[in-house]
Amino acid sequence: MKSKADLCPCGSNQPYLACCARYVEGGDAAPTAEALMRSRYTAYTLLREDYLLATWHPSTRPPSLGFADEPPAKWLGLEVKRHQQQDADHASVEFVARYKVNGRAHRLHEVSRFVREDGQWFYVDGDLD
Repeated sequence: MKSKADLCPCGSNQPYLACCARYVEGGDAAPTAEALMRSRYTAYTLLREDYLLATWHPSTRPPSLGFADEPPAKWLGLEVKRHQQQDADHASVEFVARYKVNGRAHRLHEVSRFVREDGQWFYVDGDLD
C-alpha cells in the first residue's frame, strides 16, 4: 500500500490516498470513464489484478491477467490525451502509458472504450495505435 505522501501513479499530481485509492482500495465507483481509466493504470502499477478484473466488462474480461507468470513491468507514466463522452453510458479515453520490462522501454497508445451499467463504469476494450 502507498503512503499518504506518495503521489498517485495516474499523473494527477494528487496524493494517492486522495485520488485513485478510493477506487482501487476503497470500493468507490469511479464517477467518469477517465477516472476509471486512471485508476486502472494505477492498479497496473500496484499489480492489483483483482481490481482490474472487477472493472473489466464481463463480456470481454479475461479469466486472469497472469501477472505472476510474466516479468514485472515498471510503469513510468500516463498521459491522457482525450476523454470523449458519446452519451450518458458510453465513453472513450485515449491515453499513452510508458513502461519498461526487463530494462526495455515500451509505449502503449490506446483508445479505450467504456460502458456504464447500473451507475458503474467498466472497461470494455480498446484499439492500439
